Amino acid sequence: QVQLVESGGGLVQAGGSLRLSCAASGSVSSINDMGWYRQAPGKQRELVAVVTSGGTTNYADSVKGRFTISRDNAKNTVYLQMNSLKPDDTAVYYCNAFIKTWAQHYGMGYWGKGTQVTVSS
Repeated sequence: QVQLVESGGGLVQAGGSLRLSCAASGSVSSINDMGWYRQAPGKQRELVAVVTSGGTTNYADSVKGRFTISRDNAKNTVYLQMNSLKPDDTAVYYCNAFIKTWAQHYGMGYWGKGTQVTVSS
């Protein structure tokens, strides 16, 4: 079994910063892509940022230049540094990772429970 544990969400003023963390634990054999998604009320869940096992990153246009995704493979952890936050960034942020466990032939995507980020105007 695998768990993705998120931390770092909270309430900040516009222009402020937050750093989200997501650590994978359990029967982890390997991790390929890791990423962050978000979902605001009344909207579909959208991709925010992804980092591959090789270090390639990709960002949604709305966060380019403000957010930075990174990973620490030794800790099985992915981070999202969020700067210059806007009220439109308010959403539940979900960690996602493609993980192969020791018991599985095939990897699959896993989700964290989500962490609330609220940006006040």
